[in-house]
Amino acid sequence: MANVVVVGAQWGDEGKGKIVDWLSERADVVVRFQGGHNAGHTLVVDGQVYKLSLLPSGVVRQSKLSVIGNGVVVDPWALLDEISRLAGQGVSVTPQNLRLSENATLILPIHRELDEIREDSNSGTKIGTTRRGIGPAYEDKVGRRALRVIDLSDPEVIEFRVDAMLAHHNALRRGMGKAEFDRNVLIASLLEVAPLILPFADTVWRTLGEARRQGKRILFEGAQGAMLDVDHGTYPFVTSSNTAAGQAAVGSGMGPGALDYVLGITKAYTTRVGGGPFPTEQDNEIGRGLGSRGKEFGTVTGRPRRCGWFDAVMVRQALKTGGIHGIALTKLDVLDGMGELMVCVGYQLDGRVLDYLPGTQGAQARVEPVYETMQGWSERTVGARSWAQLPATAVKYIRRIEELIEAPVAMLSTSPEREDVILVHDPFTD
Repeated sequence: MANVVVVGAQWGDEGKGKIVDWLSERADVVVRFQGGHNAGHTLVVDGQVYKLSLLPSGVVRQSKLSVIGNGVVVDPWALLDEISRLAGQGVSVTPQNLRLSENATLILPIHRELDEIREDSNSGTKIGTTRRGIGPAYEDKVGRRALRVIDLSDPEVIEFRVDAMLAHHNALRRGMGKAEFDRNVLIASLLEVAPLILPFADTVWRTLGEARRQGKRILFEGAQGAMLDVDHGTYPFVTSSNTAAGQAAVGSGMGPGALDYVLGITKAYTTRVGGGPFPTEQDNEIGRGLGSRGKEFGTVTGRPRRCGWFDAVMVRQALKTGGIHGIALTKLDVLDGMGELMVCVGYQLDGRVLDYLPGTQGAQARVEPVYETMQGWSERTVGARSWAQLPATAVKYIRRIEELIEAPVAMLSTSPEREDVILVHDPFTD
């Protein structure tokens, strides 16, 4: 029985939600292991659309156990709101089917405010965050002044942690010309939310260890994408956590031996939200056409995504740094009807040709893509569920991508619908 890790292999928004939901039918436990409610996963099940941010995508399957690991930063009010919204769609989320790691870090209102202050500032680099407080919460975590889920069980600990946090934050706020945060208001809000959150709290590392001992299949669900990794991404235009597959072990409390297969989700083209380099971006009719056909708007923010050609160099790099065994290629149908397709096979930088994305911010902004032109197809791939239903030129496009990224296509998605998938290699058994 294999345990599978699903991660994004581009800049996020690759369609992880659908793939995780599809795979969760074969899993017993689905685990989120990093990020927060800045993630956005859209599921379409029998025509019903579910928009998830913090909850694991497997939560819509009532027979599965969903787990939020210690590597996730959790806004308790956002979590309760998401649970409430799902209840309105007929999905019941209870402590019986959702476990929240007791040592997960909490996102508080002070983190959200700091995120907004920084993004609205006229100084510094604008990262294009979702303004959800993710980064500031991770800062407090590594600064050892954060509140964690289990702290909600002790009012004295809440007061101690809040005082330690405000000693840092209020000095920062004064330096930015902002009023100090009200200690009593923050403590009161935490005491109010505590009894609603604590029933979900669990020693997740032990629960997952027992599930593994029983031979249950565990599916680890990542957020964002490899090129947003705080170490391996396009720094500083990255998220505040490690998005690579290795984080699944750390962010859930399981050792790396529990990770058997890593599946990288990859669009048949490339998109990005927010600031930062994007070598294959098409700020033209081609890009706008991809965005329109692919409905490229952020699940969380609603912002239009920047769109461009498939970047094989970037994906190959993401596969190497992330230990990805195979990819799930999504949104192939968005390319239907395009007479000519371009694939980036290298970068030009200052007269040199590179086969990787350089590490410095300046170089990343200056690289020019080297393209290979491929024939498109006029036939429809929407809803295809076998190779035989794909146009020959679409198959050729897929095979060329496999060569360039040096990894096989294990799954192929041809529409937002759950069952419109071509399975080549089952990550749980192959």
